[in-house]
Amino acid sequence: MDMRLLLLSHASTAAQRAGRFPADDPLDARGLAEVKTHTARLRAALSGDAAAFVSPATCARDTVSALGLASTVDAALADIDYGNWQGRRLADLAIETPQELAAWTHDPDATPPGGESFSQLVKRVGQWLDALGTPQGAGCGTHSGKTSAASTHAHTVIAVTHAPLLRAAIIHATGASPTVFARIEITPLSMVELRHSQRGWTWRPASL
Repeated sequence: MDMRLLLLSHASTAAQRAGRFPADDPLDARGLAEVKTHTARLRAALSGDAAAFVSPATCARDTVSALGLASTVDAALADIDYGNWQGRRLADLAIETPQELAAWTHDPDATPPGGESFSQLVKRVGQWLDALGTPQGAGCGTHSGKTSAASTHAHTVIAVTHAPLLRAAIIHATGASPTVFARIEITPLSMVELRHSQRGWTWRPASL
């Protein structure tokens, strides 16, 4: 199925700016202002019939709401699971568990206590992308346990999610090794464009 997929990282949160791992934080006034500043640019990248999916996280849903998009919550777009590090400051963990934190930032197979490794995330995102690329895949998102059928034949899809998932999507589309994840920088409200065709997924500069 030919498809244009725009992956958007959510606006910044106060926790991000304070150097904390996420804990389902909402957007604050600064984050909402960021969305307002870029709304015209982001909306210009979308076609009128674009289907939209969003992570269950509050910050992602706040971003979608501020953009004025009708979206379907999809659990597969949830942020990487930070386990016991959720809500903790990186500076504190660097003192308390420096080896574990260093391993997690460089080794895609390293896992936070009770959490998810980046390699596991690549597998999860890859499964979502492969399902999305099927003829029925554009309606695979779920909201309150129900499948969205309205977007089944959409040619443009947008997914508002988290920086780690954009990294994972790039790696899956290009067939790169997950070991390069630390070299991919994704800032708040970054957009990644993937295209699906008979060749599978390809990565290209976002058309803004």
